[in-house]
Amino acid sequence: MENQNLSLKKILEEKSRINSESKPIIFNLKNQKDCLSLEALFKQNKIQQVSDDYKEQQRELFAVNNPALVYTSEFQQKFQEYFNSLTAKEPLWQQGRWIYFPWLSTLTHLLEDQDFQKVRTARNRNLITQKEQEVFYNSVIGIGGLSVGNSVVLSIVLQGGGKHFRIADHDALALSNLNRIRAGIESLGLKKVEMTARQIYALNPYATVEIFPDGLTKDNLEKFFAGPPKLDIVIDELDTMGIKLLIREKAKKYNIAVAMGADNGDNIIVDIERYDLNPETKHFHDRLGAVTYEELSGLDKFGIGKTITKFLGPENITERMQQSLLEMGKTIVSWPQLGGAALLNGVAVAYCVRKILNKEQLESNRAIISLDEHLIPEYDSQSEKEKRRQVAERFKKMFQL
Repeated sequence: MENQNLSLKKILEEKSRINSESKPIIFNLKNQKDCLSLEALFKQNKIQQVSDDYKEQQRELFAVNNPALVYTSEFQQKFQEYFNSLTAKEPLWQQGRWIYFPWLSTLTHLLEDQDFQKVRTARNRNLITQKEQEVFYNSVIGIGGLSVGNSVVLSIVLQGGGKHFRIADHDALALSNLNRIRAGIESLGLKKVEMTARQIYALNPYATVEIFPDGLTKDNLEKFFAGPPKLDIVIDELDTMGIKLLIREKAKKYNIAVAMGADNGDNIIVDIERYDLNPETKHFHDRLGAVTYEELSGLDKFGIGKTITKFLGPENITERMQQSLLEMGKTIVSWPQLGGAALLNGVAVAYCVRKILNKEQLESNRAIISLDEHLIPEYDSQSEKEKRRQVAERFKKMFQL
């Protein structure tokens, strides 16, 4: 029994050191070389599952291209004629593309890129116009910080945005992250950039994802912004205050907007800095005053919390959030964050990104999106406003703001 346990221990240790690729492989089976490569994967037992609903995808594509037929009695006959013409040209298994996901040991049959995007975003029409969709999709989007940033990425991709992403984070997924990051326990210990790249590719395998597994640093920020291709917009979800400042300096240099979402209990605060419209925009809207990279880089966890609170405005911080910040290092480890707020941030920042990229009108400073304000009775009564004002004043004194 002891030898058997040692053998099992060895197997577990060996398997846990194997890291699967986090990028899909796309096969065109009209190409003999691709056929041989795919066949080799089957022989190596690397493919455990095959998903093929290609005919249904063609049915949806036909419907999207022929909406006037969808609700008529002719639709099925017309589709069958179309489908028969496809299969007369070449076998179905050679059409489209086959996508191999190494981390899932799965092979999936898909429409080619352009038709795939057309069908996948068909239900966006006309909430997002075709022109807006094209701009949103073909943009180069950079995201630093993949806690809240993970929700932002997924919200953008779900809406058909960002064919080209640059994502940066130095952390691995930890168990305490799972209250706010949309990931499963099977990803624990995986770099957040790898985890997020996999999630992007699972929604759009034709995307291009550049990962920065060391996070953003003084040394790699230029490459992050300049590419090629250069970023069209940058999303800042970092806790590192010094790098947050450098991000804004680069955004000013490249004339692109910075979007940021911050948790605030169940609510969120969205900040927009439009260096694309006005390169003279003050960093952090001048809420932190004249600060340097060296000053901000020297902050500890408490200093970061204090600085972020100053930036967001203590008067905007919910009472429970204020109480929690005062308990850091006493009864709690760090400032609290909720999954609902992370998801709300994702939705709000993705909305801002789409509007900015399409040069639509948008708030250029700050928006407070408060569920409390809209859903708690008497929230805007004079007595409740006065109570919040007094709480905020006490908090500012205790937090030395």
